[in-house]
Amino acid sequence: MFQDRVSPLMEQLLFFHDHTLMVLLIITSLIIYVNFIIIMRSMEDRYIMEGHWVEIVWTLFPAVVLVFIAFPSLRLLYLLDEVIVPGLTLKVIGHQWFWRYEYGDFGKVEFDSYIIVEGGLGSFRLLDVDNRLVVPEGTMIRCLVGSEDVIHSWAVPGLGVKIDAVPGRLNQVSFFMRRVGL
Repeated sequence: MFQDRVSPLMEQLLFFHDHTLMVLLIITSLIIYVNFIIIMRSMEDRYIMEGHWVEIVWTLFPAVVLVFIAFPSLRLLYLLDEVIVPGLTLKVIGHQWFWRYEYGDFGKVEFDSYIIVEGGLGSFRLLDVDNRLVVPEGTMIRCLVGSEDVIHSWAVPGLGVKIDAVPGRLNQVSFFMRRVGL
């Protein structure tokens, strides 16, 4: 039930989500099965909790599970932080009730974007703005995100981009805007 994927990074995030969900499903099924067996055989095997092999399994199984989750996670973290030479740099500044966008590569082009509270038919209440950010497709985009007053969270869900805007600090996020509909 996620939004449509618009970037390769978001595809990788969804693949990681599905991978982790399958690992957790297998763990949950195994735990339910073991608990069922222990409950059904509680009078036969009173000493099931004793034994070195049980302790070895209890130690190794979580380590193997962590490896199956850790390696794809580290690969994804590396992909998130990979910085390629950007074709466009945006400066995104959060204010109390609006966002200010500045296109630094084109001189002094800036505008404010306010959220639309009362939308008409067909609009998304509290999800639509009066001035939308427009970026070219097929371009690596670098966003410098900051805040003027309080901590904000700037996100573009279809691209897999979410970063905090902290007062007095510029955070950087890069993403590739590919053609929508591919």
